[in-house]
Amino acid sequence: MSPTTECDDSFPIPLGPAAPAIPVDLAGGAAQARSRSLAKPVAVPEAVAQRLRSACAKVDVDTATCAEASRDWWALGLRWAIEGQVGGLAGVVARASKAEEVTSVLRICNEARIPVTPIAGRSGVCGASVPVFGGVLLDLCDFSGIVEVDDQSLLLDVRPGTFGDHLEHELRTRHGLTVGHWPQSISLSTVGGWLACRGAGQLSNRYGKIEDMVVGLDVALADGSIIRTGGAPRAAVGPDLNQLFVGSEGTLGIIVGSRLRLHPAPSHEKQGAWGFGSFAEALDACRRILRRGLPPAVLRLYDAHEANHKYQTGDRHLLLALDEGDRAVVEASFSILAEECAGAEEADPGLVGKWMGHRNEVTSPAGLLKAGLAWDTMEITGSWRALPVIYERAIAAVRAVEYTVACSAHQSHAYTGGACLYFTFAGKPPADGWEAYYRAAWDAGTRAVLAAGGSLSHHHGVGLNRARFMREAMGPAFDALASVKTALDPNGILNPGKLGLPSPFGAVHWP
Repeated sequence: MSPTTECDDSFPIPLGPAAPAIPVDLAGGAAQARSRSLAKPVAVPEAVAQRLRSACAKVDVDTATCAEASRDWWALGLRWAIEGQVGGLAGVVARASKAEEVTSVLRICNEARIPVTPIAGRSGVCGASVPVFGGVLLDLCDFSGIVEVDDQSLLLDVRPGTFGDHLEHELRTRHGLTVGHWPQSISLSTVGGWLACRGAGQLSNRYGKIEDMVVGLDVALADGSIIRTGGAPRAAVGPDLNQLFVGSEGTLGIIVGSRLRLHPAPSHEKQGAWGFGSFAEALDACRRILRRGLPPAVLRLYDAHEANHKYQTGDRHLLLALDEGDRAVVEASFSILAEECAGAEEADPGLVGKWMGHRNEVTSPAGLLKAGLAWDTMEITGSWRALPVIYERAIAAVRAVEYTVACSAHQSHAYTGGACLYFTFAGKPPADGWEAYYRAAWDAGTRAVLAAGGSLSHHHGVGLNRARFMREAMGPAFDALASVKTALDPNGILNPGKLGLPSPFGAVHWP
């Protein structure tokens, strides 16, 4: 029942513009945008702006440019946009195209005690790119391109502003290689963003998350110095500093270069689908498959609500599987899949192709906003033992919030020890209760997950939206993280207000 195909050399999606694309326009125009004033803004004096012009070839100070660059895909920020507002308004956008420009900007801002928020694709959904204290936005989109491909060692040296689709296109068509990192936002996101937010691609079962792909980093610190981490295939030279910066969301340093693992581009692909009577039963099948040691690249489990909405499959919980790579490996992984799903109903393998055809579509939320809906997604992880309870309790908690109209989940990334559950909720509160409902839904869902033993995030990161949960999620380790922040960034200029870390510029106030 599983279709088998040979992979060709064509690229599976049209190339995007290699530029940010925020889906909701600022009402009244960007030049008239107002700050939501989540925190007391830090102005950029003209003398500092002049120094920045000498450090960067491109520096903008006009309100329209700053307002457009001050926002990302955070649902709350998109809601503010229809009111002509941004969460925080930068005073300067400095566009760096090389490491020397990044370090110069950091030295100037560190001396002047001006906050710096690094940005690129701005596809994040948690507000990590919002300059909550104003200051300077350091745009890395021009700092892009492949530096070197080492086919013999399967290593890639790449700049941080490189957009994912252009990277994969060049690797596959010119080198016959792949990073294997394929997020839904591949045309909207950059390598630096993947690393800063500890991202995951849709093929993570085969290739791992971005933290599994990184071999070494070049990181610009707050004082303008650059350090180089990692680099060897394996090493025992103290702690792995790569992992200190991966996921730090620009609060500890700014990534200006990375060495990533490569793989031969896949030559073979296979697809299959199965229906299960319960979500817990299907989760256990996923667990057994991972336990066998050769998981397929994709193992997506939709609960009955999502499956029926997307694929009209009735009351079945739907498992989609796809593997790619060497023929022998793919055939072996599907042999395991067939054995572990033997008790389930075989579904149409064409459903995998249907998912593949739409997997990189990022629906504009403008229609949802126009309809008055409040929505978002929560992606978390848990152990296999905890996942069924997390699923039931989180769904129930969000559905219990007044005005909720739907809450469902799918399992999108699976590992030997557990998996990611990706919850989607929507509510229709009164117009003046949108933000209150949004916060209540997040509070209910997140605290249900944490209480059941789940994590705070799997791949979207923390940003502003999850900052209030960080101490609760990390416990005493949060103070250790704050100490690292103080040591590396004593003046607190790097992306202040994010990860829930204390800031010398003051507190961030939730609206």
